[in-house]
Amino acid sequence: MPQPLHTEFSGITELRKALDERRVSAVELAQSALEAIAARHELNAFLHVDPELTLAQARAADAALANGQAGPLAGIPIAHKDVFVTRGWRTTAASAMLKDYVSPFDATVVERLAAAGAVTLGKLNCDEFAMGSSNENSAYGPVLNPWDTAAVPGGSSGGSAAVVAAGLAVGATATDTGGSIRQPASLCGVSGIKPTYGTVSRYGMIAYGSSLDQGGPIARHARDLLELLDPITGFDERDSTSLERCGAEPNAPGRVRAAFDAFAARAQGDKPLAGLRIGIPREFFGAGLADDVRMAIETALQQFEALGARRVDISLPRTELSIPAYYVIAPAEASSNLSRYDGVRYGHRAAQYRDLADMTSRSRAEGFGLEVQRRILTGTYVLSHGYYDAYYLQAQKVRRLVADDFQKALRDQCDVIVGPVSPTVAWNLGEKTDDPVAMYLADIYTLSLNLAGLPGVSIPCGFGLGPVHGQRPVGLQIIGNYFDEGRLLGIADIFQQATDWHDRRPGSL
Repeated sequence: MPQPLHTEFSGITELRKALDERRVSAVELAQSALEAIAARHELNAFLHVDPELTLAQARAADAALANGQAGPLAGIPIAHKDVFVTRGWRTTAASAMLKDYVSPFDATVVERLAAAGAVTLGKLNCDEFAMGSSNENSAYGPVLNPWDTAAVPGGSSGGSAAVVAAGLAVGATATDTGGSIRQPASLCGVSGIKPTYGTVSRYGMIAYGSSLDQGGPIARHARDLLELLDPITGFDERDSTSLERCGAEPNAPGRVRAAFDAFAARAQGDKPLAGLRIGIPREFFGAGLADDVRMAIETALQQFEALGARRVDISLPRTELSIPAYYVIAPAEASSNLSRYDGVRYGHRAAQYRDLADMTSRSRAEGFGLEVQRRILTGTYVLSHGYYDAYYLQAQKVRRLVADDFQKALRDQCDVIVGPVSPTVAWNLGEKTDDPVAMYLADIYTLSLNLAGLPGVSIPCGFGLGPVHGQRPVGLQIIGNYFDEGRLLGIADIFQQATDWHDRRPGSL
């Protein structure tokens, strides 16, 4: 199957050079990507494509390139997860509740990428309202994993990871509430970064868990993540959770790139990671970790040692508590956030009802899928009188303890923390849909970062074992302290310079 033109280039930097030198045009890139998207409709990764809108953006990018006024991403074809509101394209959050909704404004992330010149290919399928770990909860059907279409791509940003893995877009926006950037990146063999909470604006991002949600990019490798993350980083007065400062520095575009460049300048020679202490949490390597994932992670750790890093054994003793804490806090916030979808102001309204209360009840029952309903009910329960103190407040206390575990390790023992993203490779479609708890357990290594607000990167580091699982990728997670995105991407980039897992494409094995 023919690949889009952008797959002939190693990444955004090389692609942008080709655009500057007129060896390829933004319109040619966009047109070839649109043709590939149409040819790969079986992946079910796109919910809305509008060639007219895309090609108009591409023509504007070509004009900007011609007159020397192009932004750093001019002509680069990307796509947006369907929880970022967009003018022109529908924004449904993959829910029947918002079927055919078109926003009158762009989310800040969308706005900033457009200002940098990126060309939007369309909106991407995801778990409904970003609730899920497999991308099987979409009202519009599941996304398929390009490595093995019998497998899930991970969630909730499964569409974002799938289009990058399939080569349909150079990069994609995504959101991470409990691992929804890192886990699908891992299961689809691509790279993704969850930034520090508050460093990327949530304005125009449809809310799930307001104290947990964070937007970020998915791309093939760390350098492309840098190109996509840097322009969307920065304070936004329209977002009450947006940070004005990152420690001593302003939260502004250029911060991540400056840290990346500073790290790269120091990391030279045959041992570029000399002196780097990588913490290995013993709780991440227990009985629940599949043997093939364990082997791939161990091989990656040996590669880090060959690059000069030193392993340090650490403990994050409250790792297991992150699951019950998260699944109290996140549903509680979801219950509050989704209460606005009542059939009155906007969203789906039932065709038949007896009175106002019946209209609201029927509209929500018809508009929300089962997983969303499950989390709303759970959240309403833990916030109700008599249970708020017993569940919600206790979960918030556990959250603080989880964050303290990370701070103790990163302050006293290690520079970064390294381990698996998911306990297994991608599982089969339908394998866990009847067991929500088993699905929740797939997030054991990712949830704690969202509770603590820390940044984390997922990069490819190998494949599973056996005739089936051998086609399913394994991801490595690198966790840093607050505002450490530049260094995390620098470490990931050095690993990727020494390996080629990020260059593997479906069908290449």
